Amino acid sequence: MTGKTDSTPLSIFQRPFFVALFALTAAIAWGWAYPLIKLGFGEFAITTEMTGSKMLFAGIRFCISGLIVLAMAASAHRDFSVRTSSSWWYILLFCMMNTTLHYTFFYIGLSHADGARSAILNSLSVFSVVILACLFFRSDRMTIRKMMGCAIGIAGILALNIGGKESGAFTIMGDGMIILNALCSATASLLTRGLSKRIDVFVGTGYSLAIGGALLILPGLAMGGTLPQITMFGLLYLLLLIAISTIGFTLYNKLLTCNPVGKVSIYNSLIPVVGAITSCLCLGETFYWKYLLAGSLSAIGIYIINKGKA
Repeated sequence: MTGKTDSTPLSIFQRPFFVALFALTAAIAWGWAYPLIKLGFGEFAITTEMTGSKMLFAGIRFCISGLIVLAMAASAHRDFSVRTSSSWWYILLFCMMNTTLHYTFFYIGLSHADGARSAILNSLSVFSVVILACLFFRSDRMTIRKMMGCAIGIAGILALNIGGKESGAFTIMGDGMIILNALCSATASLLTRGLSKRIDVFVGTGYSLAIGGALLILPGLAMGGTLPQITMFGLLYLLLLIAISTIGFTLYNKLLTCNPVGKVSIYNSLIPVVGAITSCLCLGETFYWKYLLAGSLSAIGIYIINKGKA
């Protein structure tokens, strides 16, 4: 009697080497967004007080990225149907939290704070997700590991305010906006759980970027937002940001459908580190020792939280 083993070949998105490669690609790409946005502000001559122009800049990026994701979804014959007509209200809420409000706060905050500082502070979204999920979902329980990870990570964020004002201090328009952005991101992560019950998650992501981007463009224009000057480098930075959104979300969401969440999200610990390093290198920002301490603690906190999920 010959024994047969049923071994279904793993897809490329399940093979350990490619999981690591694609997750690293997404994390590093998102880390690079911090300096690229600030460089884009400079090339398009968008100053700190030009809120409408910031919203327009962000809206163009995400709307185009969303249309690309939707085109990819259509070419892959994904299901575009919405489960019920009332689900559109949920999808619209997801668009607002995941893109419109999220990146309104992010772009405003980033224009008033150093890129390195913002990258580390934005890791608050990871710890907020853990805490909120434990409050709102029975399936998520607070564990010693999660408490340790959150405590270490939040200590890293608080470390940003060590030292005198010359090395950076809390501001409402800078740090305050980045914190609101992180809370919107955390809320959107929780809403993603319900999104899959209403629409294909890949299609929902495309809608989130495209509709959310449009909802940034319209008020941006209403507020008199423009791109005061257009340069070749400005367009290059915009194209790179569109690519980051498209590639990052596509790879990350695909990996999440094929692997345990912790196996993928553990690589997000690199985002604040990459964001801080690239901001200092590309923008000529002063690298303070507290950035190293804060970034390391945040990365360790994220790692501890996700290590047991893989």
